[in-house]
Amino acid sequence: MSSAPRPVIIKGTGSYTPQKVLTNNDLSDIVDTSDEWIFTRTGIRERRIAGDDETASTMGAEAGKRAIENAGLNADDIDVIVVGTMTPDMPFPSTACLVQTKLGISNAISFDVEAACSGFLYIMEVASGLLQTGRYRNALVIGTEKLSSILDWQDRTTCVLFGDGAGAAVLSLGEEGCKSGILDFKLGSDGSKADVLLQPGGGCAIPASLASIENRQHFLKMRGREVFKLAVKVMGQAAVEILEQNGVEPDQLNCVIPHQANMRIIESLSSRLHIPIERFFLNLDKYGNTSAASIPIALDEAVRAGRLKSGDTILLVAFGAGLTWGSTLLRW
Repeated sequence: MSSAPRPVIIKGTGSYTPQKVLTNNDLSDIVDTSDEWIFTRTGIRERRIAGDDETASTMGAEAGKRAIENAGLNADDIDVIVVGTMTPDMPFPSTACLVQTKLGISNAISFDVEAACSGFLYIMEVASGLLQTGRYRNALVIGTEKLSSILDWQDRTTCVLFGDGAGAAVLSLGEEGCKSGILDFKLGSDGSKADVLLQPGGGCAIPASLASIENRQHFLKMRGREVFKLAVKVMGQAAVEILEQNGVEPDQLNCVIPHQANMRIIESLSSRLHIPIERFFLNLDKYGNTSAASIPIALDEAVRAGRLKSGDTILLVAFGAGLTWGSTLLRW
C-alpha cells in the first residue's frame, strides 16, 4: 500500500513594499475625495506606490530573496518559481523568468499564473502539486503587483483602493509524519462575471491603438457594488466549504489572513464565521488592495510579528477578477 504523500510546508516568507507612501489626504489633492470618505468605506488609510524603476519583477525578486533567506536556503536550492500577477513587466516573457535571472537561480522552471487577487492561493496549489511529484525540492511562490501602472487617477472609485508591493513564500516537502503544512485547498472561478472587474485594453481583443488609449481602455475598470456583493458571497463560501471538508470548526482557527481589499468585506466574513475580528491579521490600512501580493505580504508580516505559533490552524481566503476565489487551510 502506498504511503500518504509528504506534506508541503511553508519554509520561509518574505515581502517588499515600495518606500513611497500615498495617503488618503494626498489623494484628496488628485481627485474629489477625503480621508473620511475612503476610510469609512474601505478601511484604507494609505498605500505604497512603486517608483519608475520598480516593476513586478524587481519587487517580486526582492520579496523572493527575503523568503529564501528566511527559509535558510540559497538560490541554487530553488527549482520551481511561480509568480502570480496581473501587472506583469511585459506580456512575455513571464515575470517569473525575469525574477529567476534577477535572483541568479539557474536550475528552475519558471512561469506565471494570472488569477488576479486570488493569484497567491492558485500558485500555492500549483507549486504544491509540482513538489508532490517528487521531481522538485523547493518552490518559490511570489505574488507581485504594480497596480499603480493600470489605475485611472481620474476615477476616484478605483484609484483610492489599490497599491503596489510583493510577497513570497518558499514551499518545501516536509518529513513523513510532519504535523505542520498545507492541509487543503479550495479554489473556484466563474468566467460569466468577467465584466465586473477587468482591464479591457492591451490584449489581442483590444490591442493598443490611439482609439484604445483615448477611450482609457488600458486602465482597471470595476463595477464596485457588484464586486462587493460577489466578494462577500464567494469569500464566505470558500471559507465555510474548506472548513467543512476538513472537519474544522471556525472557533478552532487561530488566525485568518484574508485578501486585504475592503474592511466591510472582511467584517462580513468575520460575522459569517462567528470569529472575532481580532483573530484576523489585517494590514489593509497601510497598503490597500495589492491584489496577488495581498495575502503573502500579510502572511510575512504575521510571521514576523509572532502572530503564528507552531500548531496553529490558519485560514487564507481570497477573491479576485475572473471571477476567481480560493481558500487554503494550514497548520503552522
